[in-house]
Amino acid sequence: MQRLSGRRASSLRTEASSWSGLLTMARKRSSRTTFFFLSLPFVAAFTFFAPLPSLSSLSPPLPASSPIRVIGQKFEIKNDKFWKDGQPFQIIGGDLHYFRVHPEYWEDRLLRAKALGLNTIQTYVPWNLHEPRPGKLVFEGIADIVAFLKLCQKLDFLVMLRPGPYICGEWDLGGFPAWLLAVNPPLRLRSSDPAFLHLVDRWWGNLLPQIAPLLYDKGGPIIMVQIENEYGSYGDDKAYLHHLVAVARRHLGNDLILYTTDGGSRETLEKGTIRGDAVFSAVDFSTGDDPRPIFQLQKEYNAPGKSPPLCAEFYTGWLTHWGENIASTGADFTAAALDKILSLKGSAVLYMAHGGTNFGFYNGANTGADELDYKPDLTSYDYDAPIRESGDVDNAKFKALRGVVKRHSAASLPSVPSNTEKRGYGPIQLQKTESLFDLIDKIDPIGVVESENPTSMESVGQMFGFLLYTSGYAAKDQGSNLFIPNVHDRAQVFISCPSEDNGGRPTYVGTIERWSNQNLSLPDTKCASKINLFVLVENMGRVNYGSHLFDQKGILSPVYLDGNVLKSWKIVAIPFQNLNEVLDIKPIKEIAHSRINKTLALTNIKNTEEVSIEPALYAGRFVVDETKDTFISFSGWGKGIAFVNEFNIGRFWPSTGPQCNLYVPAPVLRHGENNLVIFELESPNSELVVHSVDHPDFTCRSSSSSML
Repeated sequence: MQRLSGRRASSLRTEASSWSGLLTMARKRSSRTTFFFLSLPFVAAFTFFAPLPSLSSLSPPLPASSPIRVIGQKFEIKNDKFWKDGQPFQIIGGDLHYFRVHPEYWEDRLLRAKALGLNTIQTYVPWNLHEPRPGKLVFEGIADIVAFLKLCQKLDFLVMLRPGPYICGEWDLGGFPAWLLAVNPPLRLRSSDPAFLHLVDRWWGNLLPQIAPLLYDKGGPIIMVQIENEYGSYGDDKAYLHHLVAVARRHLGNDLILYTTDGGSRETLEKGTIRGDAVFSAVDFSTGDDPRPIFQLQKEYNAPGKSPPLCAEFYTGWLTHWGENIASTGADFTAAALDKILSLKGSAVLYMAHGGTNFGFYNGANTGADELDYKPDLTSYDYDAPIRESGDVDNAKFKALRGVVKRHSAASLPSVPSNTEKRGYGPIQLQKTESLFDLIDKIDPIGVVESENPTSMESVGQMFGFLLYTSGYAAKDQGSNLFIPNVHDRAQVFISCPSEDNGGRPTYVGTIERWSNQNLSLPDTKCASKINLFVLVENMGRVNYGSHLFDQKGILSPVYLDGNVLKSWKIVAIPFQNLNEVLDIKPIKEIAHSRINKTLALTNIKNTEEVSIEPALYAGRFVVDETKDTFISFSGWGKGIAFVNEFNIGRFWPSTGPQCNLYVPAPVLRHGENNLVIFELESPNSELVVHSVDHPDFTCRSSSSSML
């Protein structure tokens, strides 16, 4: 989506395309390094955290058979119009992303889009969802794009497909797999860098043959395929764009309409389009802008007769970052803007028709003037779209937009379905299962990276979650001053004295944040031995847009103690189950699993422990008599992530807001007993209770929020 201008591309030279090559940089940095995906006991306890539905196979897909053209079925551009099977056609579409909707709700959300009056669905394809590890391809469950496309066809939708390789979309790293950031020398993303193109070719070589049989002239729903995404807002490497066109043509043939989408300005269109009639140039622009001059400008970047006016992203709402008020745009204003486009016989795609949810760790982030001005996105991607996050359509915006579409549609619109049913299942009592530091003590030292200086999350083979950096320093009478110039994204700092009677229990001393990076004073601690320093770094979502796209996570600079570089670090990876990955979690699994199960078996037990800032796991059970959508309210809790029945429902941070509740789709629940597990980074609710409620809530806001 269009936001900023003046992007610049990275100028770093690149090479390396294998996974072993990806780890070269980290090997050079470490004096003794063992790369691993940590099987922490608390992660081992959650072996039930498999993707939903489960992914039984990660092998590459079989090559698609050669598609056969369907006689008489054709989608084309001529006389500045779209033509479907010989008849003029006006695209009235909407973005609806399969990866933001539980698969069992795909049909429900598509039927609601049908009731809105849409005839076309546009969706991105996030590379990182489908290839979470190099060469490990996932096309099942929530990543079953072929099933989604076939469902679109079953419901009589056409499809505009946006396979990237860059998608933006408020999605982690703009859809790029995070392992690209571990390649050494660094890749120049979104460029004609040969090493980057090699990986893109490999990815598209797996993806495009699967969608080729689903092209419209082969009997499928796909009428257009996008090349890159708003490239004119980032760079001007035409060789890169031409390469993507050549790869797409090789897999999809010469008859399919390829298209680019760029902001409706001369600068972005000059950089992001391909002149001639080989690729159609679409535009997007702010809702409420006069579409006439922009569509006229669009004509200059298409061949004569090949420029049907198309706003490929008509914004129905907007994104929201943590610490902001929830985004909202007026229903009548939005409807009037759409009416202007359709009255000009233009086509439009609503972005978003249905936003959905950034489940797992897949939310993206933006930056302002520099990379320190970091703004991570909410778990919710409601977007103030006409079809709300939970599928609700009984709202003013849905009604207003449907009214506009109805006036411009020859066919009658389906009836509007009711809102989805929701239930609040009441309070859920949780128990602390174990603190992070108790679990760390049980880790086999062979699974720890040792390095003179801190290294990034990606370079130790971890893509999401948390890293714990540990070192030591000598105590001083006046305390010490800690400075970490570059931390991505949020670091909680703890210290301990191993020689103390309590065995050196870590004590919280402060938080260092990317967006407000300041020195941290470490207190005077009388200690007969070296003081242990612990820095727990959270990856809060990679930048998905702009010049700071190359967004590695962890501590990315030397660490200074009283002005001197602190050396000799141990790095412990703390991954959690993401949306589409199965972790290898075998060591000491039995111990941890036994502890979790024992805790879950307890009921009606009050919390008697003193509440302090300490990362820890909490678990509880709740009973469901009838599975309906619900929301988990985290009022009174600090910050963390939550899992319901093997499914990562996302991040919570009510103290910063505005999102108070996390959406739980009914298909995640089961009749009878359900499990809830929370990893709380700070202080839990004093009663150790969360509530299952029947409504969303975006009213959390703290005047003291560090992100305001």
